[in-house]
Amino acid sequence: PPASQNNEQGSTLRDLLTTTAGKLRLGSTDAGIAFAPVYSTGGASGKSGRTMPNILDDIIASVVENKIPPNRAPKINVKSEIKDEPKDDKKCIQDDCSKRYSDIQYSWICDKHVLWLRDHKNSNNWKLFKECWKQGRPVLVSGMHKKMNFSLWKAESISLDFGNQQADILNCKDSIISNTNVKEFWDGFEDVSKRQKIKNGETALLKLKDWPSGEDFKAMMPARYEDLLKSLPLPEYCSPEGKLNLASHLPGFFVRPDLGPRLCSAYGEFLSCNTGVAATKDHDVGTTNLHIEVSDVVNILVYVGIAKGNGVLSKSGVLKKLEEEDLDDLLRKRLKDSSELPGALWHIYAGKDADKIREFLQKIAKEQGLEVLPEHDPIRDQSWYVNKKLRQRLFEEYGVKTCTVIQFLGDAIILPAGALHQV
Repeated sequence: PPASQNNEQGSTLRDLLTTTAGKLRLGSTDAGIAFAPVYSTGGASGKSGRTMPNILDDIIASVVENKIPPNRAPKINVKSEIKDEPKDDKKCIQDDCSKRYSDIQYSWICDKHVLWLRDHKNSNNWKLFKECWKQGRPVLVSGMHKKMNFSLWKAESISLDFGNQQADILNCKDSIISNTNVKEFWDGFEDVSKRQKIKNGETALLKLKDWPSGEDFKAMMPARYEDLLKSLPLPEYCSPEGKLNLASHLPGFFVRPDLGPRLCSAYGEFLSCNTGVAATKDHDVGTTNLHIEVSDVVNILVYVGIAKGNGVLSKSGVLKKLEEEDLDDLLRKRLKDSSELPGALWHIYAGKDADKIREFLQKIAKEQGLEVLPEHDPIRDQSWYVNKKLRQRLFEEYGVKTCTVIQFLGDAIILPAGALHQV
């Protein structure tokens, strides 16, 4: 819209709501949006003589109505409303948690940026989770596979039940998508000799993306859908009906976000797994490029298959490759635990660093002689996997540090909306 119109209605949701409420408060008949005056009078409705609000418009206006004096502009300075915030949230939350949640098994990893809940069965986990989630920090919950029917998630089981289905399969090395029978994908999941070859004779790095997803998942895989839902971490938040899940409270006339679930499966050059891939030998190709999710996401690693065939690294070789990453000491300790099975390598960035990362990737694109169009957004387009050399430059030149997380079998990674990540 024109600048004048944008200023009039407000550039943020808060501005829009307060501007509208101010006009309603002042008796304007042209509020500039779809809803009109909100309350009716009369009836046995208490001292105010107003009926209880029963639609979203009433609720919005009632929240802001008494905060805007008639003789003042309806703008609100958002910053002025933020009071008494601690200067060091990270230190504050950690010191406080160690005293208040001594009954919860947890640790801080990635330079104390990620909360690791080590006992998925502890019914008090959600209390500590809430404290961490207020700060917009990722959360890792381990051991979820112990609650699941493991046989349902094996590659051969899915292939046997759904091998005749057609789906889009992405070759991550050359970004070519083909529609093919999913049995071909699953046959090569753990047997490298059955994997497709690309033009130069290399083995294809395939990804079966978001198959199936949403309502299709529930309809096609009811047993797996139920197994997943009963095994979700922090059900108070992650369950579709959880008391802390905002989506469960939305009125029926809202267009709800796609809550999934969806199955993401991919090959690795030495390790394959459902929902992720450990790494390729040169660490330059990922199965999920750097991007931002518009809603909070929980990603559970339900199965890891050890690939077999010529040129495939042994488990010890995989561990050696992963140890080359910039890992937290606790993650290195998990790598040495023979009972743990690593499956996916994540690089996570805070949402506040998005603009710096975007600028950095555009700079790298120009260095590589790529055309950078004004409307091009490397994060939105998911066109980059940031390799180790680039991650180092990102830190040195822009001060943006990468949070590296290894996801082991049964780990659930919970990411807040706006967090950047690649896998």
